[in-house]
Amino acid sequence: MEDPLATPRYAAVSAALSRGVRTFTRPSDAQGRPARISAYFGSKVFGSDRMRERLPPEIFRRWVAIVEQGARPERSVADAIAHAVKEWAVEQGATHFCHWFHPMTGLTAEKHDSFLAFDGTGRAIEKFTGSMLIQSEPDASSFPSGGMRSTFEARGYTSWDPTSPMFLMDTPNGRTLCIPSAFIGYHGQALDEKAPLLRSMDAVNHAATKLLQLLGEQGVSRVTPTVGPEQEYFLVDRGYLALRPDLAIAGRSVLGARAPKGQSLEDHYFGSIPARVLSFMEEVETELYLLGVSAKTRHNEVAPSQFELAPIFAEANLAADHNQLVMSTLRTVAARHDLAVLLHEKPFAGVNGSGKHLNWSMADNRGVNLLEPGHDPHQNLVFLASIAAVMLGVHRHAGVLRAAIASYGNDFRLGANEAPPAIISVFLGDTLTQIVEDVAAGKVNNKPTGQAMLELGISRLPTIAQDNTDRNRTSPFAFTGNKFEFRAVGASASISWPATCLNTAVADGIELLCQKIAEKGDIMEAVAWAFNASRAVRFDGNNYSQEWVVEAEGRGLPHARNTPAALDLLITPSATELFTSKKVLTEPELHARYEVKLDQYNKRVEIEVDLLLRLVDGSVIPAVERDLANAGVWRRAKLEAALGSLIGKREALAELVADAPAGEHTKAAWLSSTLIPAFFALRDAADAVEELAADNIWPLPKYYELLFLNGN
Repeated sequence: MEDPLATPRYAAVSAALSRGVRTFTRPSDAQGRPARISAYFGSKVFGSDRMRERLPPEIFRRWVAIVEQGARPERSVADAIAHAVKEWAVEQGATHFCHWFHPMTGLTAEKHDSFLAFDGTGRAIEKFTGSMLIQSEPDASSFPSGGMRSTFEARGYTSWDPTSPMFLMDTPNGRTLCIPSAFIGYHGQALDEKAPLLRSMDAVNHAATKLLQLLGEQGVSRVTPTVGPEQEYFLVDRGYLALRPDLAIAGRSVLGARAPKGQSLEDHYFGSIPARVLSFMEEVETELYLLGVSAKTRHNEVAPSQFELAPIFAEANLAADHNQLVMSTLRTVAARHDLAVLLHEKPFAGVNGSGKHLNWSMADNRGVNLLEPGHDPHQNLVFLASIAAVMLGVHRHAGVLRAAIASYGNDFRLGANEAPPAIISVFLGDTLTQIVEDVAAGKVNNKPTGQAMLELGISRLPTIAQDNTDRNRTSPFAFTGNKFEFRAVGASASISWPATCLNTAVADGIELLCQKIAEKGDIMEAVAWAFNASRAVRFDGNNYSQEWVVEAEGRGLPHARNTPAALDLLITPSATELFTSKKVLTEPELHARYEVKLDQYNKRVEIEVDLLLRLVDGSVIPAVERDLANAGVWRRAKLEAALGSLIGKREALAELVADAPAGEHTKAAWLSSTLIPAFFALRDAADAVEELAADNIWPLPKYYELLFLNGN
């Protein structure tokens, strides 16, 4: 007699529950004991300490100057660095090198070349020169270009980013030296995420250095945006993916009835980490420490099977490289533990999705955080001027920042009770807001800076940052002590693009503040003007409320409710002027990003629609038909009605797909307004069928299994 539980679904559940905790080999000291993190941190990185050891002192000094000044390396310096890194990499077992870059796919790319060469006698040698370090030539024809290039124009160049250290990537049978790089076209167009990010960092540096000089700061030669992205993710047993092509291909479930318990009791949040997951986390952290990535915090998130990893702040371009390594390491290590990482913004309906809170600040070459409240009136003048400039930039370019976080996946999060709404606003907290209001009211005009600060009661501000400013989880851009938290970034996104947009907007705000200081001849008067000019973007209340939506629109704040509408904000005259005037993107480069992101939106929707139709046709309907053969009178009537509704909605969606309009912009608007509602109507019908169907015939792992049955 056939076992009713002998199905692939039950086999996957049984395998998940039987998996034990995987152990791994930790780095050890000379006595074989687990080594301290500090003993092996960055051991796979050719960082400044290793360069100091292996380079001649003069070459090392010139390299430091190149990094600090943003100059292109001279050939002699590049040759010396190339020789040193090659010797180090070969000693560590590397046989190949690659220029590791971030194309506009949101992922990373690499082309591996061997160190193998031959000398004049035909003898095999390892060779790596300065020219090979500085530049490589991967085929650029198949990478997204947004219309900047024709398909037949294949030539593209990767250019070494000397500000981000080279590192070793372990492969199954060896190691490869990875060289962080920018990726540009034959005519110099930026085809990647790194080049605009570096340009935006230069824009902040130039503007903020000028501002600090106007404020009387001494010894400031460089200001750098710093970033700390918190990475949220889900874990499910890897065995489920073979039975859930939607999770495997789209990264999220396109159907699935809710579990009897989701995050209802919120008992998962900050709870005890399951042993299997903790073992996975510990291996992830070890791998990241070897790569010099400062994984600092780990914990359960609010949804079941959801977790978070957070690093220590780093310079923006290095943080972007590190976050890409975090995402790839999560995937690689998860497979070793028979787990799968889901980085999609909304893998499961009915529970919280995943974001990537982008903590952002600015630091000068002395290590001073410009958003850190100071210990004396002058330091707090820098703090207030920096806050004013940031708010000015965010207010002026809220539409650009909304476009920076736009994606099909993020559309599922924004505005739900788990992520900020699609309206960009700034939260300061009650105490700091009161100080801003006092400054904006002109209470400090024509007074010495120290006296003005003392009269406002802000000669010391650390307690405002640390104790008196609550967090507002509903705010998309919140001040949280000594940084702003851009909470609306999606979990799967590369942080390079939102960081680029934020940097550029802030650089514009700083430049405008500098102009006002020059015009008015009074720093506090200019700061007061900035606070008044950006008043509309400040909001400390509940961003989820419908009242705020109405109020925000009355204030003139942009409210793009979906990705196609948000992307339109990227190609307005003001957005074009912003990027071109700051020399971050040319107009064709900016428009290319609009085209790429629109194309990605359309394709992701189409992939999910295709997946849903295939699952309905190949799994859901056959399961119901089998169930009907054995159903009793009551369930038969219910199933027949549900199946009829399902088939009707399936046909309606299929007919719409066949009538899709041409043109990427027209199609995106149509997908959003017409196809996606039909998609969700079919999903709802499929989920209703799942709740009625006999459990032993349902072929797809269910939500309660995916979220709760993942082993120890």
